[in-house]
Amino acid sequence: MKEKLTIVKVGGAVVEDELQLSQLLKDFSAIEGRKVLVHGGGRRATQVAAKLGIETKMVGGRRITDAAMLEVVTMVYGGLVNKNLVAQLQANGVNALGLTGTDANVIRSHKRPLKDGVDYGYVGDVDSVAHETLGRLIEAGITPVIAPLTHDGEGHILNTNADTIASETAKALAKEYQVTLIFSFEKKGVLSNPDDDDSVIPVITHEDFLRYKADGTVSGGMLPKIENALSAVDAGVDQVIITLATAIDGQHGTVIKR
Repeated sequence: MKEKLTIVKVGGAVVEDELQLSQLLKDFSAIEGRKVLVHGGGRRATQVAAKLGIETKMVGGRRITDAAMLEVVTMVYGGLVNKNLVAQLQANGVNALGLTGTDANVIRSHKRPLKDGVDYGYVGDVDSVAHETLGRLIEAGITPVIAPLTHDGEGHILNTNADTIASETAKALAKEYQVTLIFSFEKKGVLSNPDDDDSVIPVITHEDFLRYKADGTVSGGMLPKIENALSAVDAGVDQVIITLATAIDGQHGTVIKR
């Protein structure tokens, strides 16, 4: 029987909220057994970019990354956010190691081609995740903390959606573990009414997603999140949950099913 592994993805809004983040890291630290943390940091990147006079452009919930923005996200994701999370996890008794996809060749990607006429710039679509390398770290008692940066093998860093990083990492590690993937953010789950925090949709399937996408129930940044969740369950990830950052016990939120 495969050992259990929990992968938690924490979004940029939670990273910016000191109380929510502190509670999430305590709850994450209390999870028994093997685990991985994947983080975003988009809001912090937007703030830093603004201070530097760099405009943020988004299309379909995804960031356009030109050369100037690539420098910002590399500094923010791979440095400021990642190392702060690692330091706080150490304080909670978790032996964490901060990684980007470039480190130990953990996540390789290719530059996204034009899509629907949109040039996303230095944005990567994942080609492979070195699950054996991550597995060796995990089995050594180390908890990987992965920033949403990858590389193309030709010396280029690429900005990569953190939900995609979490999904692709879960899919790769599902070869060796029984994986639960938890997308944690500032809401209780996927909401049927964005103005009602209690309108959590308990279960979403492929068919449900197409309907919610068509009628506008699901939009913006939630679209790639659910797309990645569905991709994960299709690829053999045991369980995917979208939930509040302070409710990562697997008992709350929206469950994504095939």
